[in-house]
Amino acid sequence: MKPIRQLASQFGLSRTTLLYYDRLGLLRPEYRTAAGHRLYSEADEARLARICELRAAGMPLGEIDAVLEPSPKLRAPIGDALNRRLSDLNREIAVLRRQQQVALALLRDRSAHVRSRVMTRERWVQLLSACGLDEKDRGQWHREFEKLSPEAHQDFLESLGIAADEIAAIRKWSASGAHAPSVPTPSPRHPHTAPASAERPAPLSQGHSDLRRGARRAQRTATALKKV
Repeated sequence: MKPIRQLASQFGLSRTTLLYYDRLGLLRPEYRTAAGHRLYSEADEARLARICELRAAGMPLGEIDAVLEPSPKLRAPIGDALNRRLSDLNREIAVLRRQQQVALALLRDRSAHVRSRVMTRERWVQLLSACGLDEKDRGQWHREFEKLSPEAHQDFLESLGIAADEIAAIRKWSASGAHAPSVPTPSPRHPHTAPASAERPAPLSQGHSDLRRGARRAQRTATALKKV
C-alpha cells in the first residue's frame, strides 16, 4: 500500500491531481487508514499507470474513464478512442502547419525556414537531386509513398506547402501507377469512317473543349510532379 504523496511522486504528479481523479471517480483507492488517509493498492497503481499512458496520448479524462470501465459490457473500445484521438491530432497538425506557413510568409526571411525546421518544396527537390534522383526517380518515390502510406503522403505534401489541387493531382497520378502524365491527343480517324458508337457524336466544339481540359489537367499534373 502506498499513501497518496508517495504514489503521486512516483508518477511525477501532484497530490492535487490524484485528489481530482478521485473526485471524478477515475482513480479511487481501495483502502483508507483509520484516520481517513488514502492508501493505494497495486491494482490502483496499475490503473494510474494506464491513465498516465493515455493522458500522454492526449486522450481526455472522460474517454479514459470510459475505456477503463471495469465492466466489459459498459467499457468503451480503446481502439475506437485512440483512432478518434489520431484523427483529432491530424486535424490539429494540419492547422498548425498552415499557421506556420503563414507566419513564414509574413516574415519574408529565408533564415526563418531553417529555424522553424520546415522543408520547402524547393529544398526538397534540391535534396533529392543532390542524392542523384532525377524526375523519373522522384515519380517512383511518390508512387511507393502513396502505395505504402496514402495519408502520410498527403501530410508530407501538405507540409511542403503545396496547393490542394496539386496534391490531389500528384496523389491521383501516384495511385494510378502510370509512368508519366501525358497530354491526350485525338485519335486519327478516316473522314469516311463512322463513329464506333451508335450514339450521336458530340459536337466538334465540345470534343475540342474536352480535349483542351484534359490537356490542361495532364499539364498541371506533369508540372506539379516536376516540382516535388
